[in-house]
Amino acid sequence: MNMRVGMVAGEPSGDLLAARIIRGISRHDTQSQCQGIGGPAMLRQGFDAWAPMDALTVFGYVDALKRMPSLLSTYFKVKNRWLGNKPDVFVGIDAPDFNLRLEHQLRQAGVPTVHFVGPSIWAWRYERIHKIRQAVSHMLVLFPFEEEIYKKEGVPVTYVGHPLAEVIPMQPDQAAARHYLGIDPGARVLALMPGSRASEIRLLGPRFLQAAQILLKQDPALQILVPMVNAERRKEFEALLREHPVSNCRIVAQAGANSPLAAVTAQAGELQGQTDTATDFADRPAAWNVMEAADAVLVASGTATLEAALFKRPMVISYVLSPMMKRMMEWKSGQARPYVPWVGLPNVLARDFVVPELLQDDATPQALAEASWKALTDAPYARQVSEHFAQIHESLWRNTPELAAQAIVQQAR
Repeated sequence: MNMRVGMVAGEPSGDLLAARIIRGISRHDTQSQCQGIGGPAMLRQGFDAWAPMDALTVFGYVDALKRMPSLLSTYFKVKNRWLGNKPDVFVGIDAPDFNLRLEHQLRQAGVPTVHFVGPSIWAWRYERIHKIRQAVSHMLVLFPFEEEIYKKEGVPVTYVGHPLAEVIPMQPDQAAARHYLGIDPGARVLALMPGSRASEIRLLGPRFLQAAQILLKQDPALQILVPMVNAERRKEFEALLREHPVSNCRIVAQAGANSPLAAVTAQAGELQGQTDTATDFADRPAAWNVMEAADAVLVASGTATLEAALFKRPMVISYVLSPMMKRMMEWKSGQARPYVPWVGLPNVLARDFVVPELLQDDATPQALAEASWKALTDAPYARQVSEHFAQIHESLWRNTPELAAQAIVQQAR
């Protein structure tokens, strides 16, 4: 068939998703060529990168404004190159601000377009559905409820499941994770996860640490584990830890030479989510080991909440925006709050407040500590939460690479 596939992934998570799609496409067409913008996981699958993924990676509105000239330059370069030599199909992975514009131009020129990971129109800026309808030939979505939305709006769609549901074990092995981390099997353990961005560490870190101080007064033997995504975030958190000392607090960094992304990609292709050796634990993201070892998780809203749910851990979800960030978000979206009453993905998927959400002014150290104490000590509650999360895990578990590849190949014909 010798299919030519244009692809753009602009985030590490998108790089992981795209790498698995490339692998799925190659099973259908061993002569396929995938080219465009991508990251290291895609390169390992033979991707022809015209520009590195970092060309599109931005952190917040201020960074996006600073980098606008280079973003526009990259956009026009790839657009003109594809318009001059059209691919059989184009696949945009996440990065909706960049990809939907590109998809609109390519579709107008006769190129079938597939978008993977639908923008959260169910929470913010539903009117984007009109732009999606014009730009996208076929949507691939991660969550089952999204399929209903796009079908209702007349956008061809396939629910392909969430790849994390394939690689995180259905039955967590807390004892093995604790053995790897050197934690007493009988200890009470709280995972503290204030986020992976500098702004999140700055705004949530002090509140989380003060909540931990309160919890340690109730249980001086409580173990606190804090995974850090990189050395820079660790340095920022350690500075906060000096201001708000917490005994029994241990920072857990990524072990081994592999990056978390590379490790997860390898697991998805080879290990199939098995975690029965020390090598497997060393290759996984540090946050996964911490969540699997913990009894409960105090976590910033984001993908980590879904990971914690897949590990079946009771959690407390929190988030705080600075006044400026809040104003900019409200200005861009035209709304003060999401359409749905939930912020955390586990609650969105359950359509209920299965776990508490403490946001903005409600995210006081005392409130965070009280909610975390319940998650740590109320065994019937923890079992109930775990059962909810097991149902979510089952609903998200699909053969994502194969389903996505089938839809993409079908569009190219």
